[in-house]
Amino acid sequence: MGKRGNSVIGIDLGKHVFKGVVLHRKGQDRYVLTSYASRDVPENHASADDLAQQVTLLLKDLGGSAKGCAVAVSDPASLLRIIEQPDTPIDLLRNALRLNGLAVLNQECKDFVLDCAPVSANGTNGHAAKEHGSKGSDQNAARTNGVAKTKYLVGGMLRPTVKQISDAMSKTRVPAEILQLAPVCSFNAFELAYPEIFANDTFLLLDMGHLQSTVLIGSKKELVLVRSIDYGGKSLAQALTANGALDGDAARLMMEQGDGGMAEICRTSLMRLATEVRNSIGFFEGQREESIQRIFVSGGLARTETILQALSDELGLPCEIWDPLEMCEVALPANKRQALPSEFVSLNVACGAAFEYLRN
Repeated sequence: MGKRGNSVIGIDLGKHVFKGVVLHRKGQDRYVLTSYASRDVPENHASADDLAQQVTLLLKDLGGSAKGCAVAVSDPASLLRIIEQPDTPIDLLRNALRLNGLAVLNQECKDFVLDCAPVSANGTNGHAAKEHGSKGSDQNAARTNGVAKTKYLVGGMLRPTVKQISDAMSKTRVPAEILQLAPVCSFNAFELAYPEIFANDTFLLLDMGHLQSTVLIGSKKELVLVRSIDYGGKSLAQALTANGALDGDAARLMMEQGDGGMAEICRTSLMRLATEVRNSIGFFEGQREESIQRIFVSGGLARTETILQALSDELGLPCEIWDPLEMCEVALPANKRQALPSEFVSLNVACGAAFEYLRN
């Protein structure tokens, strides 16, 4: 493809809210945020036209313009795994997955559009797969029966989903030059926002979405574990409203204002998520001589202090929100600048998609 521009619209196609950012690159390591927006959307889109309509409304809210567009998708039906294989050219591994996924992944892959990249300690972690080819890191290679193995990140989306998104973006006249899975974008955004922690520490990213939450564990530039948990904002909302018996906005307001009953319902509901996160931590720490000391949380649920405190109490670890724009300059209109402190916690995926476009 031709040389990419120095500005991009990053879009996060979530299951309940679409988010977007407009980022410009000024020099080697300087990024500027010039707009952002979010919009509630229906959980399902019947057609590419329906999806295009929602994206068009988001683009209108964003305003401005950019030379490129990068899209991230939050989809429970997607595939994201870390596998170990002998050092293999990416094109060959991609074909092997497509033709014989059952043997490589223990899952049939013919209905998926797949891509893969080495998960290495030099920071590739699923981005720029075609540029990095099959170059794995020595730190990341294992040996089985004397054969060197390399870890690869494998991602896939169902073909009908990819086609619907591609058709929808074409209808908006802003075709997507990059299409990625949301967890990969979140991990890449953390890399740029917190380079010291990313390079030197062990960390856990917990992204709480509408239908599911994602756990990503990284250690010294390497993505070590990725896992989806069947719990998100929809599950909590159903618990708080007793499956519709109480108005959702009223229930959330009561929780945020410290209502004792709502806080207890929140804690009880979140125990399900905390148990799965704790299991992920236990698995990681059982495999490696490293320990998780802090958890970085993102997603709409992370705006509520009651939720962060409940998770911290259940896990016995500090749960803190992180800012994907930590290393970015902000050039926003006054109204958007004022609202940004309550919005950035949900912009990690859109920012990660945009960063991926700008740095390649």
